[in-house]
Amino acid sequence: MISELELLSDKCAALGIKPAVRLLLVSINGQTLRFFEGGLLKKAYVVSTSKRPPSNIKGSLGTPSGLHIIAEKIGAGSPPGIVFKGRRSTGFHFNEYVDPNGTECLVTSRILWLRGLEPGVNAGGEVDTHSRYIYIHGTNREDRLGTPQSAGCVVMNNLEIVELFEQMRTGDMVWIGP
Repeated sequence: MISELELLSDKCAALGIKPAVRLLLVSINGQTLRFFEGGLLKKAYVVSTSKRPPSNIKGSLGTPSGLHIIAEKIGAGSPPGIVFKGRRSTGFHFNEYVDPNGTECLVTSRILWLRGLEPGVNAGGEVDTHSRYIYIHGTNREDRLGTPQSAGCVVMNNLEIVELFEQMRTGDMVWIGP
Protein backbone atom coordinates (compact mmCIF):
# COMPACT_ATOMS: atom_id res chain seq x y z
CA MET A 1 0.00 0.00 0.00
CA ILE A 2 1.34 3.43 -0.96
CA SER A 3 1.48 5.98 1.87
CA GLU A 4 0.05 9.48 1.67
CA LEU A 5 3.59 10.87 1.72
CA GLU A 6 4.56 8.74 -1.28
CA LEU A 7 1.46 9.91 -3.15
CA LEU A 8 2.38 13.52 -2.40
CA SER A 9 5.93 12.92 -3.57
CA ASP A 10 4.52 11.56 -6.85
CA LYS A 11 2.18 14.58 -7.15
CA CYS A 12 5.11 16.97 -6.61
CA ALA A 13 7.17 15.14 -9.23
CA ALA A 14 4.29 15.37 -11.73
CA LEU A 15 4.06 19.11 -11.10
CA GLY A 16 7.85 19.58 -11.25
CA ILE A 17 7.92 20.79 -7.62
CA LYS A 18 10.45 19.84 -4.98
CA PRO A 19 8.63 18.53 -1.87
CA ALA A 20 8.98 20.76 1.20
CA VAL A 21 10.62 19.57 4.41
CA ARG A 22 7.52 20.57 6.40
CA LEU A 23 4.12 19.33 5.29
CA LEU A 24 0.58 19.60 6.63
CA LEU A 25 -1.94 16.88 5.72
CA VAL A 26 -5.57 17.93 6.25
CA SER A 27 -8.21 15.20 6.26
CA ILE A 28 -11.67 16.54 5.45
CA ASN A 29 -13.32 13.23 6.38
CA GLY A 30 -11.32 12.89 9.60
CA GLN A 31 -11.37 16.60 10.55
CA THR A 32 -7.67 16.35 11.41
CA LEU A 33 -4.46 18.12 10.47
CA ARG A 34 -1.16 16.26 10.75
CA PHE A 35 2.19 18.07 10.78
CA PHE A 36 5.14 16.21 9.23
CA GLU A 37 8.74 17.34 9.20
CA GLY A 38 11.34 15.41 7.23
CA GLY A 39 8.77 12.66 6.64
CA LEU A 40 8.14 12.17 10.37
CA LEU A 41 4.83 12.89 12.08
CA LYS A 42 5.46 15.67 14.61
CA LYS A 43 1.91 16.37 15.82
CA ALA A 44 -1.74 15.80 14.99
CA TYR A 45 -4.53 18.31 15.62
CA VAL A 46 -8.34 18.22 15.61
CA VAL A 47 -9.62 20.83 13.12
CA SER A 48 -12.80 21.78 11.33
CA THR A 49 -13.32 22.32 7.63
CA SER A 50 -16.30 23.67 5.70
CA LYS A 51 -19.86 22.92 6.72
CA ARG A 52 -20.51 22.67 2.97
CA PRO A 53 -19.25 19.84 0.73
CA PRO A 54 -15.58 20.09 -0.33
CA SER A 55 -15.20 22.26 -3.42
CA ASN A 56 -12.52 24.19 -5.24
CA ILE A 57 -15.00 26.48 -7.01
CA LYS A 58 -15.23 30.17 -6.16
CA GLY A 59 -18.37 31.01 -4.18
CA SER A 60 -18.97 27.40 -3.10
CA LEU A 61 -17.78 28.00 0.50
CA GLY A 62 -16.34 24.47 0.37
CA THR A 63 -12.87 23.54 1.59
CA PRO A 64 -10.62 23.17 -1.49
CA SER A 65 -8.72 19.94 -2.08
CA GLY A 66 -5.28 19.28 -3.50
CA LEU A 67 -1.74 20.48 -3.05
CA HIS A 68 -1.13 23.98 -1.68
CA ILE A 69 1.66 26.04 -0.18
CA ILE A 70 1.60 28.51 2.66
CA ALA A 71 1.72 31.77 0.72
CA GLU A 72 1.61 34.19 3.67
CA LYS A 73 1.81 34.09 7.45
CA ILE A 74 -0.21 36.78 9.23
CA GLY A 75 -0.53 37.67 12.91
CA ALA A 76 2.90 36.97 14.41
CA GLY A 77 3.07 38.31 17.96
CA SER A 78 -0.67 38.91 18.29
CA PRO A 79 -2.35 37.62 21.45
CA PRO A 80 -4.14 34.27 21.09
CA GLY A 81 -7.85 34.79 20.39
CA ILE A 82 -7.46 38.20 18.72
CA VAL A 83 -9.97 38.69 15.88
CA PHE A 84 -8.84 39.50 12.33
CA LYS A 85 -10.96 41.22 9.69
CA GLY A 86 -9.49 41.58 6.21
CA ARG A 87 -6.27 40.01 7.58
CA ARG A 88 -5.84 42.91 10.04
CA SER A 89 -6.11 42.69 13.81
CA THR A 90 -9.23 44.31 15.25
CA GLY A 91 -7.49 44.65 18.62
CA PHE A 92 -10.30 42.66 20.25
CA HIS A 93 -10.33 39.13 21.67
CA PHE A 94 -13.23 37.08 20.32
CA ASN A 95 -14.93 37.26 23.75
CA GLU A 96 -14.95 41.08 23.46
CA TYR A 97 -15.68 41.35 19.76
CA VAL A 98 -19.13 42.39 18.59
CA ASP A 99 -19.60 40.94 15.13
CA PRO A 100 -21.93 43.20 13.12
CA ASN A 101 -22.54 40.42 10.56
CA GLY A 102 -23.24 37.73 13.13
CA THR A 103 -20.44 35.56 11.76
CA GLU A 104 -20.35 32.28 13.60
CA CYS A 105 -16.74 31.28 12.87
CA LEU A 106 -14.36 34.23 13.29
CA VAL A 107 -10.76 34.39 12.03
CA THR A 108 -8.64 34.46 15.19
CA SER A 109 -5.04 34.25 16.50
CA ARG A 110 -3.00 33.49 13.34
CA ILE A 111 -3.52 33.10 9.59
CA LEU A 112 -1.70 30.74 7.25
CA TRP A 113 -2.96 31.90 3.81
CA LEU A 114 -2.91 29.12 1.23
CA ARG A 115 -2.10 29.18 -2.49
CA GLY A 116 -3.03 26.24 -4.74
CA LEU A 117 -0.30 24.58 -6.79
CA GLU A 118 -2.45 22.65 -9.27
CA PRO A 119 -3.52 24.70 -12.31
CA GLY A 120 -7.19 24.19 -13.08
CA VAL A 121 -7.71 22.32 -9.79
CA ASN A 122 -6.92 24.91 -7.09
CA ALA A 123 -4.89 27.53 -8.97
CA GLY A 124 -6.19 30.07 -11.47
CA GLY A 125 -9.61 31.15 -12.66
CA GLU A 126 -12.70 30.09 -10.71
CA VAL A 127 -10.77 27.55 -8.62
CA ASP A 128 -8.02 29.73 -7.16
CA THR A 129 -7.56 28.98 -3.46
CA HIS A 130 -5.60 32.18 -2.77
CA SER A 131 -8.17 34.51 -4.35
CA ARG A 132 -10.87 32.67 -2.36
CA TYR A 133 -9.05 33.73 0.84
CA ILE A 134 -8.67 30.18 2.14
CA TYR A 135 -6.68 30.05 5.38
CA ILE A 136 -5.70 27.84 8.26
CA HIS A 137 -6.65 29.95 11.29
CA GLY A 138 -7.93 30.00 14.86
CA THR A 139 -11.61 30.11 15.72
CA ASN A 140 -13.94 31.46 18.36
CA ARG A 141 -15.83 28.15 18.16
CA GLU A 142 -13.28 25.77 19.67
CA ASP A 143 -16.20 23.81 21.16
CA ARG A 144 -17.14 22.71 17.61
CA LEU A 145 -13.70 21.50 16.47
CA GLY A 146 -13.90 18.05 14.92
CA THR A 147 -17.15 18.85 13.12
CA PRO A 148 -17.48 20.85 9.89
CA GLN A 149 -18.19 24.53 10.70
CA SER A 150 -16.24 26.92 8.48
CA ALA A 151 -16.95 28.74 5.22
CA GLY A 152 -14.08 26.93 3.47
CA CYS A 153 -11.09 27.47 5.75
CA VAL A 154 -9.38 24.98 8.03
CA VAL A 155 -9.94 26.18 11.60
CA MET A 156 -8.01 25.23 14.74
CA ASN A 157 -7.78 25.74 18.48
CA ASN A 158 -6.23 29.17 19.16
CA LEU A 159 -3.22 27.99 21.17
CA GLU A 160 -2.56 25.19 18.67
CA ILE A 161 -2.58 27.52 15.63
CA VAL A 162 -0.11 29.78 17.46
CA GLU A 163 2.13 26.74 18.08
CA LEU A 164 1.82 25.51 14.48
CA PHE A 165 2.34 29.01 13.05
CA GLU A 166 5.77 29.16 14.73
CA GLN A 167 6.79 25.85 13.13
CA MET A 168 5.71 26.65 9.56
CA ARG A 169 7.38 28.76 6.87
CA THR A 170 6.06 30.34 3.69
CA GLY A 171 6.51 27.79 0.93
CA ASP A 172 5.73 24.82 3.18
CA MET A 173 3.23 22.43 1.63
CA VAL A 174 -0.34 21.67 2.61
CA TRP A 175 -2.29 18.70 1.21
CA ILE A 176 -6.06 18.83 1.69
CA GLY A 177 -7.97 15.68 0.83
CA PRO A 178 -10.71 13.33 1.89
